[in-house]
Amino acid sequence: MMMLTAPTLALPGIRHAFFTRQGGVSTGLYASLNGGIGSADTAANVGANRARMAAALGVEPRRLLSAFQIHSPQVIVATQPWPGEARPRVDGIVTRIPRLALGVITADCGPVLFAEPQAGVIGAAHAGWRGALAGIIEATVAAMAGLGAARAKIRAALGPMIRQRSYEVGPDLIERFAAADPAAKPFFAPAARPGHALFDLAGYIAARLRRAGLDHVEDLDACTYADPELFFSYRRATHRGEADYGRHVNAIALTGRNGE
Repeated sequence: MMMLTAPTLALPGIRHAFFTRQGGVSTGLYASLNGGIGSADTAANVGANRARMAAALGVEPRRLLSAFQIHSPQVIVATQPWPGEARPRVDGIVTRIPRLALGVITADCGPVLFAEPQAGVIGAAHAGWRGALAGIIEATVAAMAGLGAARAKIRAALGPMIRQRSYEVGPDLIERFAAADPAAKPFFAPAARPGHALFDLAGYIAARLRRAGLDHVEDLDACTYADPELFFSYRRATHRGEADYGRHVNAIALTGRNGE
């Protein structure tokens, strides 16, 4: 199994991973480490893949949590595992409970993992352009602060996502950002097609993190669209006319002596 890690989150008492598509049991479009409960892959394959990821994080499979993501600024405080069929409709999860792995599912959107080691608080956010613009970054940081995290001590890492060179957007999105957040203008570069732009999602997320008061921000600078051997990509699958696509799990956990 191949997974990426961020030096800024290599902290005592914390495990994390940005899992790639390699090292699982799925086949075809989902080859091989597909963690997407919402995909059309078989439930058995997804379960086996998620069990492998949970083991890498040092938790039981039932304690690898992910939400029903809705591109929102909604965040939940996790205190115990929830069944897959009862996933909360949120895009951020925070906790201070050991051996709960907080996961976000991506296939081009931006995964952000957070840790405040002194307070023992962690978080995970799913930040596509809608969620980032709506405030999921700030909401996740605020929820961590509500659990006792000091903003200046929170560390954040941005994982694999679609990068600017592969992310052409149309005039509607450009206008939406201009109206809602004029500070986003530097993250749009001219594209070959008139009226279109190349959007720097990672740069925008990093800027929102710093606006939220974080000084420790790391970006792994990996592109989901440009590297089909390592990553799934919704946009690449769409451009190829494929029926579906796999999903990555990006997760972080506090270690502890027992499952509770």
